[in-house]
Amino acid sequence: MNPAPVADPRDRWGELTREERDAAYDNNAATANSAALVAARNEASAVFRARGAWRLDLAYGAGPNQKWDIYPAADPQAPVLIFIHGGYWQRNSRGLFAIMAEGALARGLTVAMAGHTLAPAATMTQIVAEIRAALDWLAREGPAHGASGPAIISGWSAGAHLAALSLDHSHVRAGAGISGVYELGPLCDTGLNAALKLTAAEVVNFSPLRLPPTLKPFILAYGGAELPALVCDSRRLHTLRSAAQAPGWLIPVAGANHFTVLDALREPKGEILGAILALAELVK
Repeated sequence: MNPAPVADPRDRWGELTREERDAAYDNNAATANSAALVAARNEASAVFRARGAWRLDLAYGAGPNQKWDIYPAADPQAPVLIFIHGGYWQRNSRGLFAIMAEGALARGLTVAMAGHTLAPAATMTQIVAEIRAALDWLAREGPAHGASGPAIISGWSAGAHLAALSLDHSHVRAGAGISGVYELGPLCDTGLNAALKLTAAEVVNFSPLRLPPTLKPFILAYGGAELPALVCDSRRLHTLRSAAQAPGWLIPVAGANHFTVLDALREPKGEILGAILALAELVK
């Protein structure tokens, strides 16, 4: 069944005010209890990160955010779920999302969470390069830290964008983007660009919707109650990939907003995690 049509504000972008353009990407304002949801996630992540014998703060570069946290499964050959945090490339950290490893660990996956330098200290070009350098490190050093299995890259929001761009990395076997931003052009007309300072070349080179699809399995998930721009980006990338016969599924999580959609990853029986486990079977 095809999902119901969604009116994309970018179809009339030139008619919108600056405030309306900002609102098209403002997930916090669009979710009434976003502050409480974020606070609960951060608290749960702090407790989870502190309680286990994890491999934390593993440096892949010289920058303070250029580090991995690895949550090893009992089986060192288990598939490795890589997760890249969101925050419009300018907020948050890997530690604030540690709780997202809970369900995957319960289902036998190793989880590896990558950090990166945030804008405006880093440009989009630098951020994309850092994630690729992080993957180089994981391929080389991961086995020493319990991450030997096939890698599935994932991310949420801006992290989903980085996951999509990194799907072609030689260490990555498959991927999943959750509530991603896959077209950068409109961001140039919003307040987000004050920190990002996107160039015309970056918009072209780093918008997954403008690039030939990588022919590895890639899941695209989003919440049914998300902002239309994000819903449409996921649907359009799925359409683009399908036209190129790139494997993957489109997963609309009914009723979920930009924040609660992650419950479908965090929970051991979550819909998104179930799809990732199916990917893990494909790439073993």
